[in-house]
Amino acid sequence: MRIFASNSQSLMLVSAKEGEMLSKPLGCKGRVPVQMCVMFLGRGYARLTTMSHCIGLLSIASKLSLLVLLLSALCFCSCLSDRIPEFALTKTEENDLKEENNKESVAEDDLDPEDLEVFYPTYQWQTVRPGQAVPAGLHVRLNLQTGEREARLPDNKNEKSDMKDQKKRKRLDEMHINSNSFTSQELKEALAKMKEKEKTESTMEQKTNLEDVRQRFRPIEELKKEFEELNMKIETDFEIMVKLINKFNSSTSTLDEKVAALYDLEYYVHQVDNAKDFLSLGGLQLVINGVNSTEPVLKEHAAFVLGAALSSNPKVQVEAIEGGALQKLLVILATEQPLAVKKKALFALSSMLRHFPYAQLQFLKLGGLQVLRNLFKEKGMESLYIRVVTLLYDLILEKMLLEDSENKEDQMEEKVQQYKQVNLVPAVVEQGWCVIISNLLALPEHDTREKVLKTVHILMAACRDGYQGDYALSTTLNVLRTEYEELAAEEQREGDNDGYFKELLSSINTIIQELRSGYL
Repeated sequence: MRIFASNSQSLMLVSAKEGEMLSKPLGCKGRVPVQMCVMFLGRGYARLTTMSHCIGLLSIASKLSLLVLLLSALCFCSCLSDRIPEFALTKTEENDLKEENNKESVAEDDLDPEDLEVFYPTYQWQTVRPGQAVPAGLHVRLNLQTGEREARLPDNKNEKSDMKDQKKRKRLDEMHINSNSFTSQELKEALAKMKEKEKTESTMEQKTNLEDVRQRFRPIEELKKEFEELNMKIETDFEIMVKLINKFNSSTSTLDEKVAALYDLEYYVHQVDNAKDFLSLGGLQLVINGVNSTEPVLKEHAAFVLGAALSSNPKVQVEAIEGGALQKLLVILATEQPLAVKKKALFALSSMLRHFPYAQLQFLKLGGLQVLRNLFKEKGMESLYIRVVTLLYDLILEKMLLEDSENKEDQMEEKVQQYKQVNLVPAVVEQGWCVIISNLLALPEHDTREKVLKTVHILMAACRDGYQGDYALSTTLNVLRTEYEELAAEEQREGDNDGYFKELLSSINTIIQELRSGYL
């Protein structure tokens, strides 16, 4: 007979000979008819429950022996059910769990430690582990149920990515990312390829731009060659000035050729560097000598070139005054000459005197103010009047501005000392320029009146006594005030509250007020 245990409180007895199964529930008393109950559980194991007669017929010793035997069998079977799956009522799939755990451990062991720091995105939400680097352009969310960060690639079907995301995705596609085999070394190589590609594209773009420039522009050597084939030649300013100076100085050149050379030279010497080259080539002294020519047209153009070279060029100013240019210009202005010649000579004189205190001092010593004053006595020189007044105004103003300047550098201090030697304002008052200038207010041109009013105002301190006793000046100022009040009112009606005539009216009122109060 074989004995099996079940999870119930029943015992199963199987007869070896008859195949008969008997069951005696624990604690059963009395005779019970034999009943058969078969139950199939798990993987084909049968559980047989038998209800039998009460074993009361057996003796007490037999009962005790059987009870001990049954208890021993029960304990033995219980141990077998814990150790051997075949004898258990429910079978735990331990092998499957062990295989899955082994696979996971192997997969984690096969990964490089550096790979764990890289997050490999897919189109499904994945958990981002701590320490992993998330590529840019992904969709990231916080799972409120688990408290973990999750990320995935954007879905083009449902979401519209901007141009930046598309470019990044394109780069990722070009790198052929494989989430199962991508390593940090492959990432470095992909980034290096991307940088190399960008560098190549940049180089190609530069080459394209350079090629475009080459197609649109040609080198000067090629142009020179083509011009030489056309009997033309590209020349620098220096080369051109050399030719013009030689033509002007040539004894074989006609008067018209010399005048044409001077006319072209005036265009080039306006530039400071060209004027210095003109000086180094000896052209400046040739022009100064040309100012003393017997031909008026040569005098006119020579003075014009000289004035252009002297403009705001201290080096040329020094060389010109040492070369005797100041004396020659004063001679032209003091003698009978055509108006055109005197205009150009006055232009050259103004260019020499401005911002050059040494030349101003020499101008006063040579009687330059008297020469200019005599121009007002000549007929036909009216167009020079306002030029002379403007020159005097500029010379007086530049000295005042320099003396009032707060710049106390050594070089500037030296220049201030030079200007202190130029007693221009006392000389102006002494030679009667106060009345000469104020009389110009009778001229009809508004521009002339404006410049005269500025000069009268700047000379008010020195000419105050003379102006207060000048009845003609007072009358002229009252007439001008009435005239400009009407003009300013008309401007205001037109919507111009700060017009030109209002400024002139303000200057007139200021001078009248200073004359009445005697306050500077």
